Parts: sequence; C-alpha cells; structure tokens
Amino acid sequence: ENTDVEVKNTICNATSLRQKSCADLAAKCDAMLIIGGIESSNTQKLYEISKKMCKKTFFVEKNEDLPLHEIAKCNKIGIAAGASTPECVIKEVIATMSEKKEMSMEELLATEAYDLDGAMRLPRLNEVVNGTVHQVTDKEIIVNMGCKKDGVIPKEEVTLEGDQKLTDLFKAGDEIQAKVVKTDDGEGVITLSKKKLEVNEHWNEINEALENKETITVKVVRQVNGGVIAAYKEVSGFIPLSQLSDKFVENADEFIGKELPVKVTRVDPKRGRAVFSHKVILNEEKQKQVEAVWNSLNVGDVVEGTVKNLTDFGAFIDLGGVDGLLHISEMSWGRVENPKKVFTVGQQVRVFIKSINDTKIALSMKFDDENPWNGAAEKYAVGNVVKGKVARMTDFGAFVELAPGIDALLHVSQISKEHVAKPSDVLSIGQEIQAKVVDFNGDDKKISLSMKALLDDAEPQEEATEE
Repeated sequence: ENTDVEVKNTICNATSLRQKSCADLAAKCDAMLIIGGIESSNTQKLYEISKKMCKKTFFVEKNEDLPLHEIAKCNKIGIAAGASTPECVIKEVIATMSEKKEMSMEELLATEAYDLDGAMRLPRLNEVVNGTVHQVTDKEIIVNMGCKKDGVIPKEEVTLEGDQKLTDLFKAGDEIQAKVVKTDDGEGVITLSKKKLEVNEHWNEINEALENKETITVKVVRQVNGGVIAAYKEVSGFIPLSQLSDKFVENADEFIGKELPVKVTRVDPKRGRAVFSHKVILNEEKQKQVEAVWNSLNVGDVVEGTVKNLTDFGAFIDLGGVDGLLHISEMSWGRVENPKKVFTVGQQVRVFIKSINDTKIALSMKFDDENPWNGAAEKYAVGNVVKGKVARMTDFGAFVELAPGIDALLHVSQISKEHVAKPSDVLSIGQEIQAKVVDFNGDDKKISLSMKALLDDAEPQEEATEE
C-alpha cells in the first residue's frame, strides 16, 4: 500500500474470486495492466471488468506491449493476470515495472524511444525521424536512424526542381529529417519521405495564411465538378467556380495551368481539405483602385471615362472603377432627345466633374469654353436678322433653335401680319425660318423673335420700288 506501484497477483482457482479481486484492485488504481493471451476468454473477461472500474486499462500479452508512455504519470498501477498466463511472463512484467519506476519521469518518458535491450526502438508510422545520410544514389537515400534498421527515401519522395538529382542535394554524413510512410516493406526496410514532411510544413503555412489573412500563390491543376483543384507546393486545395473570378465563370479551361494569388477561406488538415478564393483578391484590388480613384477626384476635374450603361435619362460613365452619371441635360449645350442616339456602350468620352455628393458623382459635357451664349449679345443683338429651325411649338408660340443650346421664342402674334390662331397652322417642326431679334436678355438667356417685323421692314421698300 505504501509503494507507488501496487502489484497484486490474482492467480487462484476460483474464477469468480479472481474477477472480484480484479474489480477491487482496478477501483483503487490509476491504471491497470491485464497480462495474458489475447485469445484467452478468461483474460478477456478480466480486461472487461477492469475497464469498467479503471479507464486506463491495458492489455499486455508480452513484455514489449508495456505502455510506458501512457502510465508514466500514474501513481498506482495494478497488475492482474488470467489463470492460463505463465508465471514467468507475470514476473517479467513486474520486474520491468519495478525497474522503470525507479527512474525519473523524464527518464521513463525517454525509454519509450528504446527497446528493452537498450537499442533505439523502430520508428512508428507517420513519425518524424532524424538521421544521418549513409549513402546517396540516383534512385534513393539511405538513412541511418540509430536503430536496427535503416530508412530509405525513394527519389519520388523528395521534391526535385528541373533536372536536379538526389546527389545534387544530399551527400553522406548530412543530417536529415523525414517522415515514416511505411514501417516495413517485407524486406526489413523502413520507407521515409521528405515530401510528406514538407506537406506538414505546407499545411502549417496554409493555416498561418488563414489566421493572418495573408495571400498565397497556387497553381490551377485541373477542373473538377463545381470548381478546380489548385496546388500550393505539396498541398492540393479547392477553388469553387464562384471564387475563380469576380465575373461569372461557366468553364474553367482558361484558368488551367495558371498561377493565381488566393486567400485561404477554410482549412481541415485532418481531412486534407483546403479551400481558396481568387475572387477575394480581385475584390480587394478593386476596392483599393476605387479608393485611389475617389481620393484623386475633385469637382471641376476634366477626366476620361468609358460609357458603361445607357438609360433614357442619361449615361453611366466608368471613371476607372468609380461610376459617374452624365445626365441627359448635361450631354450637350443643345437638346438631346435620347442618349442612345448620341453614345454607344464602350465609347470613350471626355467629361468634367460637376459635383460629388457622398458616393454619387455628377458629370457634364457642357464645357464653359463651348458655351454658345459666349458672344451671343453681339450675334443676337436687337435688330439683327437671324436664321433658325423650328424646334417645338406651343399654343402661344414656337421655339426656334438659333444654335445648339440657344432657343428663341417666336410669339404667335409675331408670326404674321394676319391673325394666326396657333403656330402649327403656319409652321412645322424642322422648318427653317428667318426672323428679326426684337428682344435680348443675356442674364435670363431669353431671346424674342419676330417674322412680322421683317414684313413691316419690307413694305416701305416695295412701295419705293413701285413709285
């Protein structure tokens, strides 16, 4: 009871007494070792009973099965054996346990790397091992791991670039690290892999990229259902079709073989799954461009843009990632009936920024130096005779376009010396007329015309001619 290792020999003739003793012992211990043949029904029964009372119950068929690492931190360790278990096996296990218990915790944990005869134990599957290069050929690397068997790294398990050979990278005496991919190939050889070890490192890199939201570069390998497989070094990941581009992608053929910058959106190393997105990168770049464009725009700036979309009320102009509206009233100093008759999608245009309101940009093509009202006071001074085209009519008169952007009113009373009920009785849209300027208001941009005044001017000349 005072020792850290409690050993209790339950060998007796009565099976029920043996099982009760095993249960009592298991209830008081931190770990239980059940010694005996795995095919023995009696030993199996002891294991089941012990397992109910003590979670850390281990089956030990021979001394090599001792779970030293698992029981290293246990204070009370119970040992029970089936009736058919040889006494020598029981004594050997007890002797080993007693010997190991005298060692420090660090020493006990360290013994897991060695066999009972003192030689370094053979590495387990998927274990990372360190060794020394014993020999290098064009096909493989022989590695001395300090145990009974050497390890072999086939050429296929090493990452080589271009025309590189194994002998270019390694030589006898080099320290090397690799991962165990096969414990015994039947000929006493342990197969190692540098690639599999690199895969672990690459998974770590992908995890870090996910956590830090960093960008990595992948190569698109092949198309699969719903997306493509892309490789990051020795790790393969998936890019859904919806994440290949910021535009709709129906077929991924154009992406095969290309290297793409991506963000890692999901990682599951245990299942060997990683999901990437190229669309996120494109959106981030667009956002940066938009911010740069916004920061560079100012009211009054003259900029080049591309017609992106046309509507009945105007055109949306792409200014390099930012859209501005060119309203129909700002397309020309003259009248524009329909934007689609003036512009086409994709057309390059020169505009200036009229106003910026939050995220809305108003554009204009009515440049001041092209304003038709510049010099209009002289050109359309009162008394001047001008020519124009009837643009539209109302009940009170007709509006005559003297120049693009300059309309003058021809009142119904000024059309003829005779009574005219409505302009459409005498005039028609598009008709060219000649009239006299009878009023000019530059501030309000209003001009009044008269055809009747021309008739009045003509009468004295006719009378003089007749005399």
